[in-house]
Amino acid sequence: MNEGTANGIGAELTHEEIFAAHEGGKLTAAVTAPLDSARDLSIAYTPGVAQVSRAIASDPSLADRYTWTQRLVAVVSDGSAVLGLGDIGPKASLPVMEGKSALFKTFAGLDSIPLVLDTNDVDEIVETLVRLRPSFGAVNLEDISAPRCFELERRVVEALDCPVMHDDQHGTAVVVLAALRNAARVAGRELGSLRVVISGAGAAGVACAKILHTAGVGEIIVLDSRGVISAGRDGLTPIKQELAEFTNPRGITGGPAEAMRGADVFIGVSVGQVPEEQVASMAEDSIVFALSNPDPEIHPEIAGKYASVVATGRSDFPNQINNVLAFPGIFKGALDAGARRITDGMKVAAAEAIAAVAADDLSADYIVPSPLDPRVAPEVSAAVAKAARAEGVATT
Repeated sequence: MNEGTANGIGAELTHEEIFAAHEGGKLTAAVTAPLDSARDLSIAYTPGVAQVSRAIASDPSLADRYTWTQRLVAVVSDGSAVLGLGDIGPKASLPVMEGKSALFKTFAGLDSIPLVLDTNDVDEIVETLVRLRPSFGAVNLEDISAPRCFELERRVVEALDCPVMHDDQHGTAVVVLAALRNAARVAGRELGSLRVVISGAGAAGVACAKILHTAGVGEIIVLDSRGVISAGRDGLTPIKQELAEFTNPRGITGGPAEAMRGADVFIGVSVGQVPEEQVASMAEDSIVFALSNPDPEIHPEIAGKYASVVATGRSDFPNQINNVLAFPGIFKGALDAGARRITDGMKVAAAEAIAAVAADDLSADYIVPSPLDPRVAPEVSAAVAKAARAEGVATT
């Protein structure tokens, strides 16, 4: 196979088509006001524009109506944890951020601009976004390494009066919850009865643990590179100490073998490979979400020998856990409602909406809709906006 990966319909990606598609970038700015005559120029620019500027100076809230800021998402990265490439820097991250902006436009109709910052310093990133706040309506943090990403998101949320979300954390978690809801239905189980093992305590693993706990999953065990996270383990970071407070209620110690024995669900958001004997030790009719790309922690053919439902992060296997199911609709719903932040309730509402789109046609090979399903973003945005209003964080 070429270095490109299979696209799910039997074709292979080539260097030539990939680089040709990216040449010149994937974004452009479009003009929405006519500029065909001197009168048009006088309205869009001087002297007419001065009237709009005066009005906004008197009432800053009018910027939401008379500029694009209320519909503009800043996609922000420092290039420190890009895809599976690691810390490749801001310039090399820009094609990914452009792609994210293209997805916002395609799936939610939201304008978006990539902002790649030449610093890894949390203070400097926060200060930069505070100073740029008049220019955008929401912030999507992207591809920022753990554990800095946790502090950065918290501080940006505190500093800005607009929706902020680190998609590598919460987008993944929302889609995992949606998929697990439907996988449990296929398996005839309730969330509250499930014993879940999460392999990986980085951005996605922590967020998955938190949202599954919020949704009422019965038992959650989180593994990091040193084994099971438990309250009595030495050397826990503050984030892992927080995890220990609501996970591993039976106090299991050891590594993956001890954690997976009898577990109902495995969720992999790490690069570690899982031996087949550990999959075989799980409960009957288990559920396996092996989400590492390009190499799942458990190959679907192996997982399928023991699990009733298998999902991956890849498009060439059934049940792709893809963040694009979540983030366009979440941000659109938040902006539609004039929400000043994105709450846990809004994320759970998004997961329920994604799950509902697939609910009528559920099967072991179909627990989440396709990222290309046109129903997804509108359903998610409506659910998120409703949740924002119900929680009192909406302004419209």
